Amino acid sequence: MEGRKLLDTLLIAERLKDTTRHCYTSKGRHESVAEHSWMMTLMAFFMRDEFPEIDMDKVIKMCIIHDLGECFTGDIPTFEKNNQHEETEETLLNNWLSTLPKKYALEMKDLYLEMSERKTLEAKVFKSIDSLEALIQHNMSDLSTWIPKEYDLNMTYGDDKVAFSEYLSSLRELIREDTVKKIKKEK
Repeated sequence: MEGRKLLDTLLIAERLKDTTRHCYTSKGRHESVAEHSWMMTLMAFFMRDEFPEIDMDKVIKMCIIHDLGECFTGDIPTFEKNNQHEETEETLLNNWLSTLPKKYALEMKDLYLEMSERKTLEAKVFKSIDSLEALIQHNMSDLSTWIPKEYDLNMTYGDDKVAFSEYLSSLRELIREDTVKKIKKEK
């Protein structure tokens, strides 16, 4: 990518560093979307040996780009996001993608389509990581930062996303165990 275009692209992507999510860090600060994407990418890196049959580099790319639409809309928690929110985010993201060099725009559009269809193993692993990372971060944050619906969500969220994989299902169970311990400890 030509230098000036790269700088312009990074100027937009940098917004995710200041776009906060509903979740908090272990030290009590709102987590940024960029931090969420980074943790997902790290998870994918460390899961490489668990999925030797898939293109984990593609999963890592999915983790890196998956929330770029939030540069334009901000983060809307999954339990509040509706179809209108998703359509607006997709439109704004596609408008921005059309300003990128064709090679990158096409690759990203293909990845976004694959992620939304969730037919490939790569897309399924990506979506599982997206769900699990949020649960892990909630377990790392202080219970005082949770809203009432998160007690149930941390027990059930993502179960459907991990069902295809024994490894991810067992990881989900460990996260659930950590949630139970956290809630019991705080009471």
